[in-house]
Amino acid sequence: MKIGERLLKHLNKKYGPSQMVAFTFGRYDVATKTDEEGNPVLLFIGKADDRGIIKGDQFTRRLLKDPSGAVIKDHWDYKGKV
Repeated sequence: MKIGERLLKHLNKKYGPSQMVAFTFGRYDVATKTDEEGNPVLLFIGKADDRGIIKGDQFTRRLLKDPSGAVIKDHWDYKGKV
């Protein structure tokens, strides 16, 4: 599975620091974990069961910043099925 442009717009937003954010995107259930700055860094996308656990795909975000805080590298790595 590949992350599309529409979903990337949601993932480029800032959320609350160090929290799990869940939302529905099209026909998929999405859960993302944020870092201490509020950037999504862990993504689960698929179908949630009755307990809220998502069965589908997992992605992790690689965010590299220089000492001044400017983003050098920003991409999502596919980690497989969960």
